[in-house]
Order: sequence, then structure tokens, then C-alpha cells
Amino acid sequence: MFYGAMKLSVGNGLKLAFRPWVEGLEHVPDEGPAILASNHLSFSDSFFLPAVLDRKVTFIAKAEYFTSPGVKGKLTAAFFKGVGQLPVDRSGARGAGEAAIRSGLEVLARGELFGIYPEGTRSPDGRLYRGKPGGLARVALRSGAPVLPVAMVDTEKIQPPGQVVPRLMRPGIRIGRPMDFSRYQGMENDRFIQRALTDEVMYEIMRLSGQEYVDMYATAAKRQLAEEAKRNAEAEKAEDAAGGKGGAEQAPGREAGKDGAAHSWRNGPVRPGAMLAAARRRRNERDRAA
Repeated sequence: MFYGAMKLSVGNGLKLAFRPWVEGLEHVPDEGPAILASNHLSFSDSFFLPAVLDRKVTFIAKAEYFTSPGVKGKLTAAFFKGVGQLPVDRSGARGAGEAAIRSGLEVLARGELFGIYPEGTRSPDGRLYRGKPGGLARVALRSGAPVLPVAMVDTEKIQPPGQVVPRLMRPGIRIGRPMDFSRYQGMENDRFIQRALTDEVMYEIMRLSGQEYVDMYATAAKRQLAEEAKRNAEAEKAEDAAGGKGGAEQAPGREAGKDGAAHSWRNGPVRPGAMLAAARRRRNERDRAA
């Protein structure tokens, strides 16, 4: 009931405000379990996709969204539950992977739609990254549910990092044909099968989205970007420190002595001829500028 109310309010609000375009809705089964494997460009992906579907789709979310204290925390938890997201505790020995698999299998066992992001995290730069093999492959093979590749288009442009007010523009959603992996049934623990299945799905997502594919994990790319940003910040800090030191040494470079003669702290008395030559250069520069 709560999901229906949230879909009417939030879902219809998103459709009215942003008018997302959709292709491939006919590939979503009217009933029975199915896995929606999507690229991940924005926090809003988990809201736009359910908004355009007639059936409920359940995604997983980190448990912190459901356990934050205070009124704001309770409202956040209610919102995420209302839009069909399940909490995943990442503190276990094997982290979110096993929790995601259990949650996905429970959703599919009820004959519902389960949404998953094979990249494991949002893309840091809009490109498509290598899919993590464990979660998607094991859920698909244990459940026997078909996998529908999904491409979210331009959702990262609606609210880029650091932008508070969303940009009103039309995102897109492309849903591909169901993929059947029954030929791999019973081999869900084979890491080569997991890799093969995941790569097949990622290829279809790439084809649907038109994204550039990067053969590395998005988590590794984020670490590289963070390290590069840190190095750049340290280099700028060192540059500023060096410039400040040089300025401090040069700024008080001359001081008038008691007899009125100009002196340099480092080079001794400044010769009047040099001072006059410098004055003439400055005057000529002003004349040229005028």
C-alpha cells in the first residue's frame, strides 16, 4: 500500500516534472520474476526506473539509510521503504555481496522484479565500467529468472555532484530483451561462468546506452580519481607555499636607511644609477601603455 502511495506521489511527480522517455517496456513481463540489470549514473536511477514501470521493482540500499537517528532519519527510512528499497548490512564478513544475493533471491521467490547495478557503484565520469561478477550471476543462476539489461540515459546530468537544484531535462530509459542463462544452470559458483554471464549483460547495457566501456571496476576508478585529486591539491599547496615564501623574501627587499639611502637586505646598497634606469623603464612602459 505504501509503495502504491509513493508511486502515485513521487513517481507521478517525477514523470510530470522530467517527462522521461522509455523504450522497451514491452520486454518487462506482466507477471513472474525478472532481474533488471542497469547501468548506474545517478542516485535518481532507483527512482526513475520504478516510476515508468507498472510493476513494483525492488532495489537494495545501504543499511545506513534505514538506521539514521532522529526525525530526518525516520523520514529517510520511510521514504526508502516506500519506494521499494531493501536495507543491506555491509558489516558482515563478506560485506554487501551475500546480503544482496539473499535479498534478491527473496524478492524473486515472491515472483517480483529485482533491480541490481552490476557495476556496484555509480559511474564517476559517465562511462560504463566492468560489472562485478558475483552478485548478478549468482542471483540469476540460482533463481533461474531472466535478466533484462537496462540503460539509464542522461540521469547524471540532472543533478551533477555539487549541484543542489536539479536541472529540468528529459532522461531516458532503454530496456533490452530478456536474456536467458539456463545453459549455465547449476554452475553459479564457477567464477569463469560468473564472469562470462556478467560480461554478456554488460555488453548489452553498453549497446543500449551508447556509453564508452572501461575494462576496470568503477570502485578502482574512483580511488584513482581521489588519489589524483589529492596529489593535485598537495601540488597546489606546495606551489602556494613556495610562492608565499618567495614573496616574503622579496617584498621587504629595500629599506631606507637613516641617511635616506636605499638599501637591499641581501645585496647591500642599491646604486643610484640602477634605480634611475629602473625608473626610466617604468616610465617608458607607462608611456607605451598610454
